Amino acid sequence: MRLRALLDTDALGLKLLGGEEELDRTVRGVMTTDLRDPSRYLSGGELVLTGLAWRRDAADAEPFVRILAQAGVAALAAGEAELGAVPGDLVRACARHRMPLFAVHESVAFATITEHVVRQVSGERAGDLAAVVDRHRRMMTAGPAGGGPDVVLDLLGSDLDLRAWLLSPTGRLIAGPGAGGPGPGGTSAGPGAGAGAGGAAGRAGAAGPGLPAVTCALLAAEHLAAARSGRRGPHRVTLEGTTYSLFPIRAGAQRPAVAAGRPAQSGRDVRETVLSEWVLAVEADAGDWPEERLDLLQGVTQLIAVERDRRDAARTVRRRLAQEVLELVQTGAPPAEIAARLRVAAPVLLPGLGAAPHWQVVVARVEWDGAPAESGPVAQALLEEILAEPSPGLPHPGPEASDRIAVAHTGGEAIALVPLPAVAAEHDGTESGVLADALLASVRGPLSAGLGDDGRLTLGVSAAVHSAEGLRGALEEARHARRVAAARPGGVCAAGHQELASHVLLLPFVPDDVRRAFTARLLDPLRDYDRRHRAELIPTLEAFLDCDGSWTRCATRLHLHVNTLRYRVGRIEQLTGRDLSRLEDKLDFFLALRMS
Repeated sequence: MRLRALLDTDALGLKLLGGEEELDRTVRGVMTTDLRDPSRYLSGGELVLTGLAWRRDAADAEPFVRILAQAGVAALAAGEAELGAVPGDLVRACARHRMPLFAVHESVAFATITEHVVRQVSGERAGDLAAVVDRHRRMMTAGPAGGGPDVVLDLLGSDLDLRAWLLSPTGRLIAGPGAGGPGPGGTSAGPGAGAGAGGAAGRAGAAGPGLPAVTCALLAAEHLAAARSGRRGPHRVTLEGTTYSLFPIRAGAQRPAVAAGRPAQSGRDVRETVLSEWVLAVEADAGDWPEERLDLLQGVTQLIAVERDRRDAARTVRRRLAQEVLELVQTGAPPAEIAARLRVAAPVLLPGLGAAPHWQVVVARVEWDGAPAESGPVAQALLEEILAEPSPGLPHPGPEASDRIAVAHTGGEAIALVPLPAVAAEHDGTESGVLADALLASVRGPLSAGLGDDGRLTLGVSAAVHSAEGLRGALEEARHARRVAAARPGGVCAAGHQELASHVLLLPFVPDDVRRAFTARLLDPLRDYDRRHRAELIPTLEAFLDCDGSWTRCATRLHLHVNTLRYRVGRIEQLTGRDLSRLEDKLDFFLALRMS
């Protein structure tokens, strides 16, 4: 979209302060920042939104604008909510660097502008895809006119009588017969067992009427195993009497897929790429095909790679949101600043949600034996894919899940910020959101094949938090859970916050934030209830533990009838999901009260 289109939208509340001659610049994305040097998160073409928190005096404007100009930013929009009118030094600095400058009225939220730009840019990218498909039509007998990979696969069916499906590296059905959406007949995933047929045979459900979920997982595993072994594509595999030919779809349309007899491109460790490849599964034996048909299928993989690029580009905004939040959390930024970033992220990741969401943090690491491949981007791509799998703990499972996930990476670690609809005010101890046990169940087989004998994937999942104050604790909790998973045998392991038992919290290497997260998760439901109902559940719990669980002594100390005490203890158990007749739960409450 063009900059001048922003001025034509009254709801955005933008006023042009300079750079009228540059309004034909193209906006490719949007970024919100108050960092003094945001260059690491800029790739060019962004509309940068800022609340001017980075500005301490007039001398700060020149270096800030210079950094934006050097990064190729399309324009700068400064909010008036904090300082009032945009300072003159910033206006002059933008004029010197030919940087278009907008003022954002204090009544307009940055989230409103972000949503508008993301929606417009995504629509234009879809139009670009249609144009690319149209340019490639001459490669085929009859060509598609846009519409993504489903149109290309329809072409194979109608003109060449070939049934084909597009699969993710984890076996998720992306396109093809039966990929119409979530639910029993929509997107599904493979078995939680290994890649062998025996481990998958018992799984119910199907990815669609033409390709069962178990077959999707097995085909993905076969492709990853073949790619890791260095075999040339297309790979052929027979399952239950049916032969499939597997064509890799590599990210980057400029890198065509490997056709039969043509060597893969060298220069990159295969471990950096294989775990992020899509695969086109065609129900046919390509070994019998003439060269012309192989060339045609190579053209199809190039068309699908264009769609892959478009979808990857659409993740840019979400990745930047996650990176900004992560940067603020790790540098100890004030909770108010982190909360502001979360308010920007919420409408992008959960559009239409009325209430403020809760958040979970998932941490992943990929590790290789010997000379390490670049593991941060690999872990990021894998975590995005894993979280896009249908999950009973998340709303709207299916393809749309990939639009709700913000994943950043730092070093060899990938960190996901997962939004959840706010839970009810009454805590009942039930689990919701991402569950570590279920997270890898449907993808373990394919990932084990892709990791081979020299790779490991470990994940950690935090509890849900409802505010910026809890996000740092959630991050540390997820990291510690991942370390717990890493201590287990196996190539693909996960652990959740539930496994950070109280006796582990006594160990000196556990961060303070993890201890605080444990304490808050156990006692906050009781504190909330006490605040609303004046029920004195916390004092009752302390007295009950001090009296070693004696109903008579505790009732006497509190001047209560024993039945009243029993009612209060029952309420404590109901709100926390714990049982005060169990020694382990008594110990957890005892430690939580002492640490609070």
